[in-house]
Amino acid sequence: MKLKGLMLGVAAAATATTAQAADLPVAPEPVDYVRVCDAYGSRFYYIPGTETCLRVGGRLRTQFVVNNVLEDGNWENRDQDGYDWLTRGYAYLDARNATEFGTLRAYVALRMQVENGENGFKLDAGYIQWGGLTAGYLGSNFNIYTGQAFIGVVTRDWSDVTTNQLAYTAAFGNGFSATLALEDRSDREVGDYGGTRMPDVVAALGVSQGWGSAQLSGALHQVYPDAAFNSTNTSGDEDSLGWAIGAGAVVNLPFANSGSNIYFQGFYADGALSYIGNGITGVSVVNNAGTTLGSVSDYGGNGDKSTGYSLSAGVYIQATPTIGVALDGSYAHVDQEDFIGNTDADIDRWAIDGSVQWEPVSGFVLGADVGYANTSADITGENVDDLDELLFGVRMQRTF
Repeated sequence: MKLKGLMLGVAAAATATTAQAADLPVAPEPVDYVRVCDAYGSRFYYIPGTETCLRVGGRLRTQFVVNNVLEDGNWENRDQDGYDWLTRGYAYLDARNATEFGTLRAYVALRMQVENGENGFKLDAGYIQWGGLTAGYLGSNFNIYTGQAFIGVVTRDWSDVTTNQLAYTAAFGNGFSATLALEDRSDREVGDYGGTRMPDVVAALGVSQGWGSAQLSGALHQVYPDAAFNSTNTSGDEDSLGWAIGAGAVVNLPFANSGSNIYFQGFYADGALSYIGNGITGVSVVNNAGTTLGSVSDYGGNGDKSTGYSLSAGVYIQATPTIGVALDGSYAHVDQEDFIGNTDADIDRWAIDGSVQWEPVSGFVLGADVGYANTSADITGENVDDLDELLFGVRMQRTF
């Protein structure tokens, strides 16, 4: 009996030990934790399993803008919108790698929006950079400064175009650089153009230092009227070479809070009017009888090139750590060739836009903006009233 009891006890102990072993936890698989990448600034992380650093971000804004409320403005026309109500979201992806030829970068910015019931989706920017080479869709290398106002309810006149391009930038040290680029002509056509033949050639010299930055820009642009124009035109060339130049500077204001600055810039164009601004190049001239006489164009009815220039300036003051105020102003003039028959037109436009913004929490901004613009035209034998615009807007924006 004693032997039998001992054997039963050993068997029971062995069974209990086996059961306890079965209940032991299994060793976990190795986890590939996300690592912080500090090579390119804050908020970059290594994509697991790679040496690529990625930053993910976004922005959401919603705004309400009351359109031109002056006499003969939007509110006087039953078929025009008296306000624009916009909600827009952005998504940003920025991926970078170090290579023996310099940083390899891919950047994508997507925009989704609803405005007055209309949905929209577009690529806001998308490009690849490798060392000094850039290829894709981003701001033109001719652009210098694109304004201070928080919303910009009225269009001011300066170069502000996003376009497809192939560019190379050489950095010389001490903040100096030079860029040479081919850019899509399609985004620079003012008037009725034929099909694409030659991209615009753009060059820029720039400097960026502690005091601010400055740039000198130049562009060559093919003026290529459409077939309908060439079928009736006998006095002008089929196409010609337009050009534009620009210069500007942004100066930091050391007596004000960090971020405060003032800028000045000017542009001149011969047959390449898009380079002087987006406001005056969208003008259609209407006489007192309500008849549309024509629109601003890179070329006149005789095929000769139109010329123009714009001057602009602005200031931004970070009044307190959370409150900023801004003011932009611009003036533009176009000598429109052969506007009506053999009559030329002198077209002028000036605009001013101011805003105040409050950032109670980092990345969260509320602001208000008001702008006024005036367009006038001088045409021999025609009575043309000035076009006035007055707009007001408010915006709420969160960047993350």
